[in-house]
Amino acid sequence: MTTAYLNGQMCPLEDARVSPMDRGFLFGDGIYEVIPSYGGQLVGLQRHLERLDNGLSAIHLANPHTASEWQGLFTSLIEANGAGNLGVYLQVTRGVSMTRAHRFPENTPATVFAYTFEIPGPSDGDPENATTYRVVTVNDRRWRRCDIKSVALLGNVLHMMEGVNAGADEVLLFNDDEELTEAAACNVFAVKNGKVFTPPLDSQKLPGVTRNMLVDILRAEGWPALEQTLHREAILTADEVWLTSSTKEVAPVVSVDDHPIGGGTPGPLWSRAQAAFAKHRFSA
Repeated sequence: MTTAYLNGQMCPLEDARVSPMDRGFLFGDGIYEVIPSYGGQLVGLQRHLERLDNGLSAIHLANPHTASEWQGLFTSLIEANGAGNLGVYLQVTRGVSMTRAHRFPENTPATVFAYTFEIPGPSDGDPENATTYRVVTVNDRRWRRCDIKSVALLGNVLHMMEGVNAGADEVLLFNDDEELTEAAACNVFAVKNGKVFTPPLDSQKLPGVTRNMLVDILRAEGWPALEQTLHREAILTADEVWLTSSTKEVAPVVSVDDHPIGGGTPGPLWSRAQAAFAKHRFSA
């Protein structure tokens, strides 16, 4: 039985109840985070809390807890669920208003919900145990504030289903200028001639915690990790392509639009990058 947290109380997940008048339900008016933990240790906690604070500020919603309060909440939730390999899902919405109106209601307490779910164990970069991904490319048709980690994810869901319906595991999104933005649920990296590239952050892309950790880790290890605009052709001709997310860490892509990448197997730089990430995941 999964233990969840809802508005100050721990309870069985199946007993958690939120009003249908909650603005998260009616409008997608809220922010979420997913934080991985291994053996009770949270990964990238301060970075996640900083992004949470930025997201709440962007939608003009006061953060209901301090950083230490959030950490205590997550620690208690992880312990209540066995402290294994767990992802912590957190959602903060503007709360319940009995009047459905687009304008923000006044003096409405935020709804805070969190629960844990099992995630794969951490990878050390061994290609024999790697989970690989096949992706397809589509035009990015989402809204213009993808830098906000909003609970309103219908655009991402529809794009993911394009990939599923094409027999792929993910989709790579390109804007009208054929520039790579991100994937439906991940950030994207490409490797060419020993250099690692990822698109620079802007309003078209989520500032992924794992993405930012990896860039910092690679640079600290002396790798040429460059933030640079990438077009479709650069992805199709890349030596390696990676996906990054909190629950995938660094994941190798083996085909794009049925075109093999790196011979269709995880590349050697992916193995080194994931090993470097594993070495620093609790300290970066």
